[in-house]
Amino acid sequence: MAIERPGRPEDLPAAELLWARWALAAVLEATAEAETDGIHRTGIWVDDRGLHLDDCGCTWWTLAPMGPGRYVLYGEDESSDVKWHAPGIDMLAQAPDWLPFERLRRLLEGKELGCVYWYENGAWARAPYPDGLGDDGLDCGMSRFVVREKFLALVAAGERGPSRERAEELLSAAEARRLGVPEVEAVLDLSSDEEPEEDRQAVLRALDRSGLCPRP
Repeated sequence: MAIERPGRPEDLPAAELLWARWALAAVLEATAEAETDGIHRTGIWVDDRGLHLDDCGCTWWTLAPMGPGRYVLYGEDESSDVKWHAPGIDMLAQAPDWLPFERLRRLLEGKELGCVYWYENGAWARAPYPDGLGDDGLDCGMSRFVVREKFLALVAAGERGPSRERAEELLSAAEARRLGVPEVEAVLDLSSDEEPEEDRQAVLRALDRSGLCPRP
């Protein structure tokens, strides 16, 4: 699967699949130090509000659950033409009433938002775009999770990067919501002989927040 420019709702996989891949990356990137960074946090992480990606420069994104079967994806990449388009584009046109409008409107007022997609009843949607719009940033922001090969390369390139075979196993388990503590701890054991205990605990906290680990 590839993402067109500008993005189309049908370019995105099911929100549950997007969540599983993004969350797996967040688990494997978790550290105790990153947890304390607060508003200055960068990288990929999961918290009580959802999944986040921020490189502190060119791109930032959030995927947030909004109730059973509902998600909102919003963010910005520097490649987006949406917020500078003339005449202006209403990114919330035709949006459902369950979106986090206070948060989104605050971002819009600050010129910090590049696009908004929402998911309900098994399908993604977004506001209409005018003909001729070049890009909304979705490709640069989300292709790392949407294109399977790019995602596996992302996982392998991390500091705890597992082998390709192990990455495939982790991804399959994450997508099936069967990613257990032993599988994650095995990655930590192989990645370094000196994995700090506080970082191991940060990884396990991220796994708990991710929803990828079966509940008792």
